[in-house]
Parts: sequence; C-alpha cells; structure tokens
Amino acid sequence: MQSIIDLSLTSPWFFYSMAGIVSLMVGSFLNVVIYRLPIMMERDWQREYQSYFNPQQTAAETERFDLIKPDSTCPKCGHKIRAWENIPLLSYLFLGGKCSQCKTGISLRYPFVELLTGLLSLWAAVHYGPSVQALLVIVLTWLLVAMTFIDLDKMILPDQLTLPLMWIGLLASTSHIFVGPTGAIIGAAAGYLSLWSIYWLFKLLTGKEGMGYGDFKLLAALGAFTGWQGLLIIILLSSFVGAVFGIAIMIRQKQGKELAIPFGPYLAIAGWLTLLYQEPIKTAYFQWALGQ
Repeated sequence: MQSIIDLSLTSPWFFYSMAGIVSLMVGSFLNVVIYRLPIMMERDWQREYQSYFNPQQTAAETERFDLIKPDSTCPKCGHKIRAWENIPLLSYLFLGGKCSQCKTGISLRYPFVELLTGLLSLWAAVHYGPSVQALLVIVLTWLLVAMTFIDLDKMILPDQLTLPLMWIGLLASTSHIFVGPTGAIIGAAAGYLSLWSIYWLFKLLTGKEGMGYGDFKLLAALGAFTGWQGLLIIILLSSFVGAVFGIAIMIRQKQGKELAIPFGPYLAIAGWLTLLYQEPIKTAYFQWALGQ
C-alpha cells in the first residue's frame, strides 16, 4: 500500500491512470446504486410503516436485496451477469450492447455512467495533481454522479448520500484542505437555510412545494466544500442551467408550468464546477458585469 502511495506521488501519470481505472470500476458499481438504493429506501419505508401502524402483522420474509445481493442479472431472461460481462465499457463493446444470452439490448446509460464517472474523476485528478484534494474531489464526484441519476429517475436525493458528503466536507475543513472550519460550517448552514427559506416562502405564497429537502442537504454538503463564498455561484449557476434545461424540456414535451423538474442535477453540476473553478468563474463574472 505504501509503495502505491509513493509511486502515485512520484509518478503523476500512475496516479492519473489509477484514478481513471478505479473510477470506471466505481462507475459500474454506481449503476447498481442508482437502481437499487431507491428500491431499498422504499422497502425500508414500507417496513417502518408496517411496524408502526400494523405491528401485530408480521411482514413476510423476502429475498435479500441490497447493493451486494442478489447478483446482477439480465432483466429480460434472468441470465446471471458473469465477471467478464461486467468489465466497465469493454464488456458493453464486446457484447455489442446486448445480453449474451437473449440478445436483448442493454441500455446505453450503463456505459455512459461508467464513462462519465471515469472522465470526471480523471479531470479532477489532473486538475489537482496527486494530492488529498484530488482524492476528496474524486469521492465527491462519485457521490454526485449517483445522486444526479437517482434524482433524474426518482426525484429524490437520498440521505445515505447527501449526509456523508456533508460530513466529509466538514471533516476536510479541519485540515483546511479546501476551506477552514468556519467557512465550511457557515457554508453548510447557509446552504441548507437558503433553500429552506425559499421553499417555505414559495409554499406560503403558492401552497405548493417547489423543491425537496434533499436539495437543501445537497447544497449544505456543497457549501461544506466550497465555503459560504461559493454558495452564490452555485445557486446562480444551477438556477441558470436549470431554467435553460427546464424550458427546453417543457417545449420538447409540450407540457405547461406544472412539469416537475429535479433540481439536484443542476446543483451537482454547479457545485462540482465551483469547487474546481471558483476563482476563474468569479473573475469571468466581474469582467462580464463591468463590461456591461
């Protein structure tokens, strides 16, 4: 283990290669997380409801279902995915995007998530070089990718992902890796309370819920990494990108203002960019503002 760390520090290209390869493999696992975690959460809610409102009724025993078991299978024919069929990107290309057993097409999302995770992690590794900052941003990238696709699918941001991310950011601040403890704590609190305030203001005025509590927690987590200084950039960037994509989706689907659009993916994109490029974004904005 020590030799790997030493080699990473003395040979940046080894570090970049490891970051990309490991992240591709993690991207394959994230596909499992994206699909299974919401189902696990729903089952937990059902069990909690049952135990609280109908404690006298014993829930039927079900097959183990978590991030490890059951083994991955083809949803069409039930073929158990073998190890060589689960190599990130390569297996998809080798199989021609089809199940080896029934030849049913495999969704492009699987290799896309793997490739996206690998490329963004490699980007972060090259940006920071062999360092603790790079490792933490790579972990942040993995969690943000998972949250983005879960929110797109189910309109939820699981506490199992948002809260650990916030704690990682707060713990990192004790060593001033990105910001100091004061900046991280204020960033987390301000991130949560800013969206919480907007949520309640919107609800009082319209009687409707404009966003979910997962969005508050995600912005709190991002604020722990960027500090309070990065929050305004994150909010502005995410709002702008969200508005552009939201209008495009409404036009394409020919739906009105009632269309629900997840805000988490835009927060994730804006937060990731702000953490890496906060100062250049500020400089570009002020140059644009002063030039008007």
